[in-house]
Amino acid sequence: MTLDTLRTDADRLWATLSETARFGATGRGGLARLALGPADGQVRDWLVAEATALGCTVQVDPIGNIFATRAGSDPGRAPVACGSHLDTQPTGGRFDGILGVLAGLEVLRTLARHDVATAAPITLINWTNEEGSRFAPGLIGSSVHLGLLDLETALALHDGDGATMGGCLAEIGYAGSAPLGPWDFDSYFELHIEQGPVLEAGGLTIGVVTGAQGMRWYDIAVKGAGGHAGTVPMALRHDAMVAAADLVGRIRTLATARNRPAVATVGRIEIPGASRNTIPASALLTLDVRHPEAETLDAIEAGLAEVASQVGEAHGVRVEFGRVSNSPPVAFDPTCVGAVRTAALRCGYRHADIVSGAGHDACAVAGFLPTGMIFVPCKDGVSHQEHEDMTREDAAAGADVLLHAVLARAG
Repeated sequence: MTLDTLRTDADRLWATLSETARFGATGRGGLARLALGPADGQVRDWLVAEATALGCTVQVDPIGNIFATRAGSDPGRAPVACGSHLDTQPTGGRFDGILGVLAGLEVLRTLARHDVATAAPITLINWTNEEGSRFAPGLIGSSVHLGLLDLETALALHDGDGATMGGCLAEIGYAGSAPLGPWDFDSYFELHIEQGPVLEAGGLTIGVVTGAQGMRWYDIAVKGAGGHAGTVPMALRHDAMVAAADLVGRIRTLATARNRPAVATVGRIEIPGASRNTIPASALLTLDVRHPEAETLDAIEAGLAEVASQVGEAHGVRVEFGRVSNSPPVAFDPTCVGAVRTAALRCGYRHADIVSGAGHDACAVAGFLPTGMIFVPCKDGVSHQEHEDMTREDAAAGADVLLHAVLARAG
């Protein structure tokens, strides 16, 4: 067997995905493996034991990130890293993030099984609290490691029950002492399910991720006038809910009426003091807007101001909005993107370039070192749900591409 024909073990990877799904399993076939809870501690212990059995050196930093390194033949070379996260949503699936970590482990197993030596070391990473479902925000592990978030601030964060990150790290035994980074890695690769329907709809096996969309969040307040539902004529109302409904439709038009459509989501609408026989006096909305180009996000924001004015005038209300977060678009390193594309070609998998619609640890890492991502399909594009699913073949294909992308950098 030559390196070109080297492949991961599809059955072993699938068995590993199934085996580790017992940590935090739900009755509906999903996972409830919240960051730094008992199930997260158990799967971490399992990962450390497996990596140690392969001869890896395992280190843990103060925010609980796990780094398992397979030695290279050239001590002067910086490690090539790969990984993702093992934590899930409260009722999440078995593949989001998890595939990236376990496929990275499968890469290490494959190299060990076939006695493949690499010049550069290879490091498998499990990032802490990517999801942000227990401790907000998301990407805490990678952000702290990279210096984007202060360690003490992160350790003081608490969940809905008042438990702190620092306390939970100590409780499960992952308050490590390895220095924070950013470490001197050569590059970083992350395999992930797409979490959308594009690859499956196109009959594609591999998404070569060129970057990630920018994302802006807004809070919107529509302020009208309340009243009795039976006594105020329709023509004389200043109904905040009617105005909010009009606003939602106009936002959709604003996002789609461009050459490269954006995605815009009003994820929550709240009517303070809501009652079935009261005209809503106010409505509070959240808005999530995403696009790969910052210029388009700027244009949509300007358009949002115009739409707010138009809705206010049409319904006799006042519409106020404010941006609450801004994540700029991310472009991945061309050489790493090329390594992923070449690996897909070498393995014979149907592939296409794709932009990530979601945020990932790779998006944070990309600001510090050459980074690439690999997407594989998930059934019906479903993610963050217990019925999240994928095929054994697609999991193996992603692992194969990860293997060859890593080898291209590790030598």
